[in-house]
Amino acid sequence: MRRIFYFIIFGLWYLLSLLPLRVHYFFSDVVLFPLLFHLIGYRRKVVQANLKGSFPEKSERELAAIEKDFYHFLCDYMVETVKTFSMSREQMMRRMTFSGLDELVEAMEREQKQFCFLYLGHYCNWEWIASMPYWVPAEYHCAQIYHRLRNPEMDALFLRLRNRYGGECIAMQDTLRRIIEIKRSGQKEIIGFISDQAPKWNSIHHWCNFFHRETPVFIGAEKIGKQVDALVYYMDIKRIRRGYYHCQLKPITHQIKQIPDFELTDTFTRILEQMIKEQPAYWLWSHKRWKRTKEEWIERQKNANEHE
Repeated sequence: MRRIFYFIIFGLWYLLSLLPLRVHYFFSDVVLFPLLFHLIGYRRKVVQANLKGSFPEKSERELAAIEKDFYHFLCDYMVETVKTFSMSREQMMRRMTFSGLDELVEAMEREQKQFCFLYLGHYCNWEWIASMPYWVPAEYHCAQIYHRLRNPEMDALFLRLRNRYGGECIAMQDTLRRIIEIKRSGQKEIIGFISDQAPKWNSIHHWCNFFHRETPVFIGAEKIGKQVDALVYYMDIKRIRRGYYHCQLKPITHQIKQIPDFELTDTFTRILEQMIKEQPAYWLWSHKRWKRTKEEWIERQKNANEHE
């Protein structure tokens, strides 16, 4: 039954993807937006709480405008993702462009580095970012760390979607093992880490100040990056206009081992915050980013130590 469900969803999405993108955007405006924003009110309380806590200096009217723009973008992201199922290489390279890759590759050769780690967030269309292998020399392999979806059929569907560009999806729990395998193989590797998710309690090792709140963050990219002496860049992403994005690769450090612990993670967190502030509607505000507090974490740590 699960396989049948998978093929039904895949077939339906593929057929829908054959429609012109202008039809998808019409559906986004006329059907999806009224449905999610007005009728269902999809996670509106979460979005409103996140925006209010992140922009205390803004008026209710300004916050409401960002909220509305976010839902318009969220609907566009959904139809753009569906369209991806049948987009040609030429279409994708016209709509999702990259710069800074020549400098990145040159730096890897000059510094004799095997790995480059890329920081990014759930900002703009992160699904289209997976098309970066189209822009990378053939001798370089690309991968992205991903968090498995709870539904195995939807997980398989998105894996198929993300792998179609020639990159590799590495499950978060398999990250270290897979990177060790790549290191032993000698393959030149560029790996993207989406670093704005909320870690589980047992995965919290560091907190950053992010939008006026103590926020738990993943440190895996920094920790593993030091083990393999990776170059570290971040993806500065802009939405040029509807259906068009540009990503510029910008360096954070070429000497990761000289960076004090947690400073790299703090640096990217500040960069991500500034990027979001410039165009706040394009970040995924519907996630519960601040559901874990530092006070509760400290209490949990204390209780765990008492039971040892």
